[in-house]
This record gives sequence, C-alpha cells and structure tokens, in this order.
Amino acid sequence: MAAPQSRFVKACKAQPVDRTPVWFMRQAGRYMPEYRAVRKQYSLIEICKKPEVAAEVTITAAEALGVDAAIIFADLLLPLEVMGLPFHFASGEGPVIEKPVRDGKDVALLRSDRAADLGYVAEAVRLVCKHFGSRLPVIGFCGAPFTLASYMIEGGGSRNYLHTKKMMYCAPAVWDELLGKLVTVVAEYAAGQVRAGADAIQIFDSWVGCLSVDDYRRYIAPRTRELVSRVQKTEVPIIYFGTDTAALLPSMKETGAEVIGLDWRVPLDDGWRRLNFEGGVQGNLDPVVLFAGWKEIESRAREILRRAEGRPGHIFNLGHGILPETPVESVKALAKFVQEHSFAAIKN
Repeated sequence: MAAPQSRFVKACKAQPVDRTPVWFMRQAGRYMPEYRAVRKQYSLIEICKKPEVAAEVTITAAEALGVDAAIIFADLLLPLEVMGLPFHFASGEGPVIEKPVRDGKDVALLRSDRAADLGYVAEAVRLVCKHFGSRLPVIGFCGAPFTLASYMIEGGGSRNYLHTKKMMYCAPAVWDELLGKLVTVVAEYAAGQVRAGADAIQIFDSWVGCLSVDDYRRYIAPRTRELVSRVQKTEVPIIYFGTDTAALLPSMKETGAEVIGLDWRVPLDDGWRRLNFEGGVQGNLDPVVLFAGWKEIESRAREILRRAEGRPGHIFNLGHGILPETPVESVKALAKFVQEHSFAAIKN
C-alpha cells in the first residue's frame, strides 16, 4: 500500500481521524477541461489501456480538486473483454455488449483464466502510487458480480432487468456459474491493483437496487461475500457501493465490506443506523446539488456532516458519480469546505 496511514484509509477502518476525508466518484471525467482535452486524442477504452494516460488523468483530477484520495481511471466493464465478451460504446448510449449472455451455453464459453490480461490497470495504479508516494492514497475498483452479470445478460443498460432476473429465477445453476466465473476474474483483477499499490478497493454494484431483499440474499449475497472475502486477503479495506439500496443496506453489510456506500436517497445517519453504526459509510450528497448555487451546496454538505456527528468511519462523497456538465469550481469548493468544516472524529 502506498499510503496506509492516510486519514482516508483510517476512516475506511472506522479509526479516528483529524477530519473527514473527501473524494468523489468519477472525479476524473467530462466535466473537467483537462479530461476533455485528453478525450480528443483517445477513446475511453484507449485511455484505460494506456497506463501512462490513465495515470495522468487520475493524477490531474486528484490534484486539481485537492481531494484526500485518487481513484484509478478505468472502466467497470474491462473484465468482460478478457472473459470473451466484446463490448463497445455507442454514441450517447453507453456500453453495448455485442453478443449478450442468455443461456448455459453462453456462460460455458466464458473464460475465467485471463485476468492477468488486465494488467494495464495495475500498471496505471503503480504509476499513480509512484507519483503520490505516501502523500495521497490510491483507490482501485471493480464491478460487483450482479452488476457485471446484468450488463452481460442485458447487453447494456436496462429498466427492468428482465433477462437478468429471468436467468436468476429460471436457471439458478447457470446464474450461479456466471457469478462464480465473474468472482474468479474480478477478485484477481482487484488483487492485481492492490499488489500495484492500491490502498483500498471500491466494489461498484450500481444496479443492485433493482432487487428485493429476499432476492439479494438468495441469489447475490453468497457470491458477493465470496468476492469481498477474496479481495480482503490482500489486507486492504473494501468499500461496497450501490444505488437505490436503502432496503438492502443490512444485507450489503453482511458481505463483510468495511465501508458501505450510501446514495442520496437515504439520510446519512439513517443509513448508518441500519448498519448499527458498525464500520464506515461513504456519501452521500446528490450529484445534482452541485448544479445549485454555493449557498445550497454548503447547506447540504453541512447537513451531511451534522448527521455523521464526527463518528469515526465517515468518508464524504457524492451519492453517485460527478455528472458531465458539473461546474468544476463547485466540486473544488465542496472538497475545501468539507476539509475545513468537518467534525474531528472523536468518539463520544
């Protein structure tokens, strides 16, 4: 690990820190002119596959914002390619899986022995860690089994996850085989990022909020718990994040992740209470608030800090990623405000 004594890592472990650490999901993105300039030269996937460029994008954003952690620039779906499932980005539509996985034959064809081919992400992590040294921790990340499986089955985004749930309900053995293969690939992928110096891993389960508690526990939790457990063998803390997950929070905590990410739909203290105030939480300002005036942004940020009450384990973040048109100055000002106005995390 590059910065194991940083306030970010300590907060992940729910240890007292001098102030609340802050970073932002998608802090390197289209809202930044520096990133837009890089995108004129390279596609998103080209950036991911060129470690020097991915590292530059990561470093530029973290330094410009003055945040307490840098998250490596990569794409959630990169593991699909090494499993034999090509994808591309359609203009304005997000990722498109060319041949979606729909049955047992499709799942049987997926490979789980090529995680090493994703080494370009680990190399980008290594370069970022080399740049920051112990000055700033670096976060690696990966997709969760459910969210990655949903992309594979739906072929892209979805409103009702019809094909995904159909496989889950009608072919549970095939479903579990798919998740098992994903865990094998993603665990090794995440471990590679840690070996390169990542101080924490965030597991993104962006779509898991579409599930009932019963379905989550039955079809998702065992494999997600397995992924968390395997990544924890690297001895770095895990942040587990999903959206629209208020009902799932206690079940998500049972995966063993040290930190649970909260979206903006649940008040921070309510979400933490559902976890019995055990472990850490991350969040949870609505990203759209950053389009409001400063007075509103400050008021909302102050309220989140008030609800955290200085308890050890709060990491300030948005409830999802920064949106493309977000004013950069508002993001910078928010980071500075949190750093200057957070409670000292002293346990009462």
